Amino acid sequence: MTRRRANEFRQSFISCEKKCGLSQEDVAGKLGVSRQTVSKWETDETIPDIRQAKKMAVLYHLSLDELIDFDLDVTEVQKAIDRTSEETEEKIDWTSAWGKKYPVLLQYQNKVNIPNYAHRLSIMLDELEEEYQFSEQDAMLVLKDILYNVWKKRKAMHGRRGSRK
Repeated sequence: MTRRRANEFRQSFISCEKKCGLSQEDVAGKLGVSRQTVSKWETDETIPDIRQAKKMAVLYHLSLDELIDFDLDVTEVQKAIDRTSEETEEKIDWTSAWGKKYPVLLQYQNKVNIPNYAHRLSIMLDELEEEYQFSEQDAMLVLKDILYNVWKKRKAMHGRRGSRK
């Protein structure tokens, strides 16, 4: 985390403490850490780990995004991706995880003709594997990237003409 971002977190943290009228001792007790740990967070010496930050968000009645109050920098996201093992990725139910933000992912199964789309996508995957000698995973990633770029282009075009559903 950059110094500027750490400072933004520190300011957000101190502001939340004051709004809730909590002392370092109060926060430490409620989060199960020492007062010295809280002091280190306030002075940018360290930052809380994700579990502590989640507890803090609950304590201050905020979302984690509101508590952190800054956007992740792309390099930080890349580092998090790099640290994620394949074993961990296999354990994550991405549909459920993204479904919290995009409920359609949890609802479309009963509305969409999935076999039709699955068949057509399967043909495209096969074509990518055969024509470019991509592995199954690489073909899926390429197809996903193409789909994303098509969507992004359509979104930009529709934005200029007014939104359409």
